[in-house]
Amino acid sequence: MTVSVTAEVNSSLNGPPADSKARVSQFLRSLQDSICQKLAVVDGGGSFQEDEWERPEGGGGRSRVMMGGDLFEQGGVNFSEVYGDHLPPSIVNQRPEVAGHRWFATGTSMVLHPRSPYIPTVHLNYRYFEAGPVWWFGGGIDLTPYYPFLEDVVHFHSTLKDACDRHSPDYYPTFKLWCDEYFYLKHRQETRGVGGIFFDYQDGMNALYQGSDAQGPAGLHSAQVGVPPQRSWDELFAFVQSCGEGFLPAYVPIAEKHRHQEYGEQERNFQLYRRGRYVEFNLVYDRGTIFGLQTNGRTESILMSLPPLVRWEYGYQPQPGTREAELYETYLKPQDWLSGITATP
Repeated sequence: MTVSVTAEVNSSLNGPPADSKARVSQFLRSLQDSICQKLAVVDGGGSFQEDEWERPEGGGGRSRVMMGGDLFEQGGVNFSEVYGDHLPPSIVNQRPEVAGHRWFATGTSMVLHPRSPYIPTVHLNYRYFEAGPVWWFGGGIDLTPYYPFLEDVVHFHSTLKDACDRHSPDYYPTFKLWCDEYFYLKHRQETRGVGGIFFDYQDGMNALYQGSDAQGPAGLHSAQVGVPPQRSWDELFAFVQSCGEGFLPAYVPIAEKHRHQEYGEQERNFQLYRRGRYVEFNLVYDRGTIFGLQTNGRTESILMSLPPLVRWEYGYQPQPGTREAELYETYLKPQDWLSGITATP
């Protein structure tokens, strides 16, 4: 009964505009365009191959993949717009009030795997969902370095905080903690990288944190903040636009800074080993991967997030006092990166 009332309130007081689907899709398409155009220039040698695809049950998308670039060993930037009558279990289990409604989902997602171990892997995903009276925005961005530099991590988080602060001072601290929680490999007891921001189920009516661990740092912080004043569809859409447009200034300076930094076989092997963690997360935990496979999305587009080369090593332990050890000891633990933490420059 509570869920039904919530959905009715959402629809009557805070519903999306009539052109909501078209507006979000147009923005996400343009975001894909601007990111690909800039990354092709930054790479200098590679270009994106585009594949348009259709989903038999409704909708489709366009996938753009760069392989063998000068800077990016492999990277993909996807746009999708899909719809149908039957929702996958991954959504219904989380939000049972959407059951029985025709649904629509659109999103832009990206993963870049640079060639140099000194340039971090980066992931981005922003999406929108509607089903009957229910709607929400979700997404985020996170950074996965192999040989991290504190000033890069601070720059990345500062840029994201600026994008969030334009809309609410509570967004960055809540969504940063939620990112640390979401991109956590439970079976490894380590974060995937140095985080960023992550949010889901943002419909303007409820608490900022809508995850599964109410007693975790993100849940407790959200409870302390309280339920914010009702936010309109347009306000949340503007927030997502700011986040999407913040990607290039957050990441490109890091990539350009380290593109000519020399590395050897040791650094390359460690990069390939750590890429294995990326594979593990995406195949075991990632909601986008699960949703795409359960809705009969295009497999090649869904799995474009996986790196072209990767290795696993049984029982690996970094040597104490090395840069590899520092990654584990400092950077793979949730940190307040903007509070002046000390790490190797």
